[in-house]
Amino acid sequence: MAVPAEPRFADLTENEIRAILARNRIGRLAFSYRDQVEIHPLHYVYDGDWLFGRTSAGEKLASLRRNWWVAFNVDEVSGPFDWHSVMVRGGFYLLSESDAADEQALRERALARIREAAPEALTAGDPVPFRSVLFGIAIQELTGRSATTQHASTAPDAAAAE
Repeated sequence: MAVPAEPRFADLTENEIRAILARNRIGRLAFSYRDQVEIHPLHYVYDGDWLFGRTSAGEKLASLRRNWWVAFNVDEVSGPFDWHSVMVRGGFYLLSESDAADEQALRERALARIREAAPEALTAGDPVPFRSVLFGIAIQELTGRSATTQHASTAPDAAAAE
């Protein structure tokens, strides 16, 4: 019987963090609501210094208009000590129709990116038409951690590093 390797923990590089954000589509939004912390799973798309998504109207949006600083978490887990976890901190912005050219351009950019992942978004064929509110999270801070039980010589990136 093989003895399991002792887990190793490490900080992720910015490139590793951005790669995790780019290859995933579901994360968790954390925000303050009525003096408590709420955490909601959301679909998202990553676009450089922004995360874009859509949600439904409701009380959480009223809260986010007052307390717009949020955290967003994305995890990749393959075992209890084999995982990557990314935390984004930034401002939550509603991307509504606007006469301001820069605001309208950001909304169009968000919608284009969302439609790359879900072409039917905000069309007559939308499977979740109640998610009609576009939002963006302006990335202010990125952090990430990982754990692995793989030995350096057997880790997937070990051969590339040599």
